Amino acid sequence: MKYVDEYRKKDLIISVSEKLKAVSKKEIVLMEVCGGHTMAIQRFGLHSLLPKTVRLISGPGCPVCVSSQHFIDMAMAYSKIPGVIITTYGDLIRVPGSTTSLEKERANGSDVRIVYSVLESLEIAKNNPEKKVVFLGIGFETTAPLTAAAILQAKKENIENFFVLSAHKVMPPVMKALVAEGVKIDGFIAPGHVTAITGTAIYNELAEVCGLGVVVSGFEPVDMMQAILMLTEQIESGTPKVEIQYQRVVHTEGNKIAQQMLEDVFELRDDRWRGLGVIPKSGLGIREELSSFDAEKQFNVEVPDSTEPKGCICGQILRGLKTPVDCGLFGKKCTPTDPVGACMVSGEGTCATYYKYRV
Repeated sequence: MKYVDEYRKKDLIISVSEKLKAVSKKEIVLMEVCGGHTMAIQRFGLHSLLPKTVRLISGPGCPVCVSSQHFIDMAMAYSKIPGVIITTYGDLIRVPGSTTSLEKERANGSDVRIVYSVLESLEIAKNNPEKKVVFLGIGFETTAPLTAAAILQAKKENIENFFVLSAHKVMPPVMKALVAEGVKIDGFIAPGHVTAITGTAIYNELAEVCGLGVVVSGFEPVDMMQAILMLTEQIESGTPKVEIQYQRVVHTEGNKIAQQMLEDVFELRDDRWRGLGVIPKSGLGIREELSSFDAEKQFNVEVPDSTEPKGCICGQILRGLKTPVDCGLFGKKCTPTDPVGACMVSGEGTCATYYKYRV
């Protein structure tokens, strides 16, 4: 607790805020692309400590939220196959698909189980050899190495009834896609946990080619305020670069062991993102030599054309074009207990965060 308190000291937060106000002259827009950062900003009321010249917008950093409607519908189709056990992290079970949800399918008799680790899913496969266990792999470079480790372990132990439906994604392509789309962004607050795995080189193109500053931040209020200050100083001086605020966790080279596991198991592929469509080389597909663990290669299912919930603007929120309060459903028809869109389901979703801390 002492460690946490050190980064929540009120006088230190106010000190950084005052320095930020003194430095900031230009009107700038900064995007936090991590759902954990969005939650921290709203939880600690950091937006109220910023100068009027600095505006924060939320990006596509919630793994549950960016998982496409097609992926959700595909998971539903798998859940209806006799003898299949679907294993998933908790939030995903409540995301509405085009016509139903995994939660509703479970109520209708499908075997859908919540797990807290992909290795728990592997144990379920070992304990149920007569069943086929499909793990729904979501998340960015932070969680993808865990899925990779499970696949390698399944291969080592010759577990033939374990499969992964991968919706794992990588962060840089979507950041560049938002810039190319013309979304007003002057700098990025980059995700600390992702960068702890990847290292900082993945952001170099954003700084060197796109001319945008990138600061990798931690998740405590002092971390966030310092990252915003560092970005503001870059923009004011006209020197965009990649910097690490979260130096107690993140290092330039990242985690080499995790990177190698990703390389061994996955390869980049074009992938669907909610609200953004297909982004080239933004997803992680399972390599051909490990295709026996790839649910998409081992199961043939019919998935109708997916449809988004009527009136939901989750896609625009994920692109930083709208905020939850711009949505006519927010807090009315769409609430955490009865969500219409994915952004209201996950604890890291922008809508759920706004509802919890700002309504």
